[in-house]
Amino acid sequence: MDANQLPSSKDKGVFFNWYFFGFFAAGIVGSTAVVYVEDNVGWGWGFGLCSAASALGLAVFLSGSRFYLRVQAKGSSFTDLARVVVVSIRKRKVPLSVRSEDYYCGRDGNTKMATATPTNSFSIGDGITDLLLRCRFLNRAALRTEGDIRPDGSISKPWKLCTLQQVEDLKTIIRIFPLWSTSILLATPIGIQMSLIVLQALTMDRHLGPHFQIPVGSILIFESISVCIALFLFDRLIWPFWRKLRRRSPTPLQLIGVGHVLNVAGMAVSAIVETKRRNVARTAATHHLLRGGGVAPISAFWLVPQLSFVGVAAAFHFPGQVALYYHEFPSSLKSMATAMIGLITGIAFYLSIAVIGCVRRVTGWLPDNINDGKVDYVFWMLVAVGVVKKKHPVTALPLFILELEFYIPMTTP
Repeated sequence: MDANQLPSSKDKGVFFNWYFFGFFAAGIVGSTAVVYVEDNVGWGWGFGLCSAASALGLAVFLSGSRFYLRVQAKGSSFTDLARVVVVSIRKRKVPLSVRSEDYYCGRDGNTKMATATPTNSFSIGDGITDLLLRCRFLNRAALRTEGDIRPDGSISKPWKLCTLQQVEDLKTIIRIFPLWSTSILLATPIGIQMSLIVLQALTMDRHLGPHFQIPVGSILIFESISVCIALFLFDRLIWPFWRKLRRRSPTPLQLIGVGHVLNVAGMAVSAIVETKRRNVARTAATHHLLRGGGVAPISAFWLVPQLSFVGVAAAFHFPGQVALYYHEFPSSLKSMATAMIGLITGIAFYLSIAVIGCVRRVTGWLPDNINDGKVDYVFWMLVAVGVVKKKHPVTALPLFILELEFYIPMTTP
């Protein structure tokens, strides 16, 4: 089930906001209630709660099945994309034609290509002509040759001819890939920050009152709390006011850009807080005031501002990215929009581990005792990566010049 269940783009935007609200709210419960049960009652009870929650979620999902819109399966879209590549290679020596009638548009002969025609200032002629000017070598996949089509207009051999729509679907994926890949640079600093914040929290006072100490693994809930609060305010206050003021909703690219800016700001705040934490720890060590485990007399709540920045940034860029992918992906691949975020997160977290390992090997910034290290240098490095790559004056930051060079909206959001 995805945003196909909703009729209007406004409703889909609300769906994406509340999807991520539920996602991060569940993370809050998992990082607090479940962790507390595991630490104080037992791991078996903790896993039991997770199993019960999964069963409840499945029951709720199935209870609404009669209300869902069902889309008829039409085979694998990835097979169609692979066919375009294979057929293009097979026909690499066939000269391209400038006549639209030489290209196969489907059995019904529809040449309007309504869903694949670029618009606005990027259009230079009719849809077919504009289509053929992009990634021209792929157009050979839809170029008719002798024996490709049966008398009834169908394709005789699927791996020797594709429709123009299938070619355009692959071009859409290619066009949006640079923007998707640069989003990994946005998520990688988040993964690095999450790893280092746990180390910072271990050396800070995590007491909440005289008898309760926040588990170190739960310190990250402040990011999830910030996401939930921001999404709620966006949906109920900020975006309705914005639409009244500007007569339109913010575009997905604007949301992603603001998320980039706030993410870099969060890294800068992380560096500043780490400088203070390290100075306090070293001063305490000089006066023999460090507690067991090298805990410095500084509250772990100093970590909340940087987590809040990153949380609000996530409230901007995650819904923005899903909305963008959902809007631009071919209709057969729209259900992948939310999965792209998970793919970005997975790659970014693996990359963050590699970056941390590289920094440990090359520099002395991350020793076993971070009180003797320079963790703030790592955060400033992440800030520098973001700021140096700033190219776009409004929507901001990493490799946006590359994104905007290759990404051309198919339609106006």
